[in-house]
Amino acid sequence: MTKTFVLTVIVLALSYAAPVVAQSPPYDVVPEVKPPYYRVRYEASTVEGKLDIAVKYTVWIPENVKTLRGVIVHQHGCGEGSCKSGQTGAYDLHWQALAAKHNCALLSPSYEQPQDADCQRWCDPRKGSDAAFQQSLVDLGKMSGHPELSTVPWALWGHSGGATWAGIMTILHPNRVAAAWLRSGAPLVEPRPDRPSAKIVEIPEESLEVPIMMNLGTKEGVTVKEGRFTGVWPIVLQFFRPLRENGCLIGISVDPLTSHECGNQRYLAIPWFDECLQRRLPNASGEPLRPMPKQTAWLAEVEQNDAVPMEKFTGDKLKAIWLPSERIAKAWMQYVKNTQVADTTPPPAPTNIRVESGVLKWDAKADLESGIHRFIILRQGQQIATLPSDPKNRFGRPLFQGLQYSDTPLQPLAKMQYSVDLSKSLDAKDYQVVTENTAGLKSN
Repeated sequence: MTKTFVLTVIVLALSYAAPVVAQSPPYDVVPEVKPPYYRVRYEASTVEGKLDIAVKYTVWIPENVKTLRGVIVHQHGCGEGSCKSGQTGAYDLHWQALAAKHNCALLSPSYEQPQDADCQRWCDPRKGSDAAFQQSLVDLGKMSGHPELSTVPWALWGHSGGATWAGIMTILHPNRVAAAWLRSGAPLVEPRPDRPSAKIVEIPEESLEVPIMMNLGTKEGVTVKEGRFTGVWPIVLQFFRPLRENGCLIGISVDPLTSHECGNQRYLAIPWFDECLQRRLPNASGEPLRPMPKQTAWLAEVEQNDAVPMEKFTGDKLKAIWLPSERIAKAWMQYVKNTQVADTTPPPAPTNIRVESGVLKWDAKADLESGIHRFIILRQGQQIATLPSDPKNRFGRPLFQGLQYSDTPLQPLAKMQYSVDLSKSLDAKDYQVVTENTAGLKSN
C-alpha cells in the first residue's frame, strides 16, 4: 500500500478581485510560430472547475528527434509582466540546449492574467491549469507529429507563482515529474487558521523520490528581513523541512545577489536538471522514471556554503540540503558564494554562415553550461563587429537574447544576422562568426 503523509497546501499569491475579461494587449504580440515551434491557445472557460483565464502554450521540438523522452516546462510567475514574459520561454537558446541534449521538448505557458487578477486562478493546478496543461500536451503532440508528448515525463521549472504551480504538480503527479526547480516560491504546507477552507493534499511516498531544488534570492528573507518578498524564506523552509525529514531528495540554493528576480539561477538550474535527467529519464519510451541514485549524494547544512559527500556528513542527514552529485555540489558551492559557476568547455561554433542580400546570417546553438553572451564577427580574420555591440543585463550575466525578470528572452527576439558593408566582400567564405559564452570562452 502506498504510504502518504498529510500537508496543508495553500497557494501563496497576491489576491485581488477582478472580473474575468477577454485579453488583447499585451498578450496579442507574440513571437512567430512555425516548425519547430508550435502553439495552442485556449479561451477562458466559464465552466465551474475549469481554467477561467485564457492561456497560450508554445513548444519547441529539437531537430531530428524521432521520439521525445520528456518535456521541460518553463513556468512564469504572477502578474501581467511575468505572464507576458512566458511568451518567449520556448525560444530560449540556453534552455533549448538542455532540452536537445536529452531529446526533450521545451514548453512555455503564458497565462493571460489581467494585472489585478488573483493568480491563484492558474497557479493552483486544481483550479483548471493542470487539466489545461495536459490537454495542451495532447494537442501540441498532434500538431508536431509527436503524440508521445502527452505521455512523456515532465521536468518542471517555476518562478514565484509558477514555483507554487510546479510544487503542487509534483505532489499531484509524482510519477510524471523527473525533477522540479522552484524559484522564489513554494506551496504553503503549514496549517493556516486564517484559511480554514484550505484543501488538504496527501503527499504520496512517490513524491519523496522526485529531486526538488528550492531556489531564492538572499533578499527574500534570508539576509534581508524587511520588504515585499521577505516572506519567501519562511515559506521555503516550511516546504523543505517536512519533505526532507521524510527523506525527500530536496535541496536549497540561495542566490547571494538577488531578490525576487531570477538573476543567474540558470547557471545552476540547467546543470542540475542535466544531472537529474541523465539519471531519471527512462531508457525506452513508456517505461517508468528511474530512481535517483542515493550513493552519489552530497549534503550541506542549511544556511551554510560548504557541501561534503553524504558519508562524510556529520550532522542530521534528514535536515540537510540534498545535492545529487559531486559535480552539482561543486557548482552549488560556487553559486551560493557569488553565482559564478565555472565553465571550462568552449561553446559550439556557429554553422551555415551565409550572405543573403547583403546580410550575413548564421545558425548557432547555445553552450549548455554558460549560454551565449555574444557573437564576434570577423572578415578575412579581422574583427569588424560584435552582436550585440554592448550586451547588458540588469538581472544577471549579459546574454545575446537578453533576459527578462522571469528568466526568458526579450521581445523582439534577437536575430543571428549582421548587415555587411556592401563595398566589401559579400563572399561568405571571407567571414567568420565566433560564439562567446557568458564565461568568456570562445568557440573554435
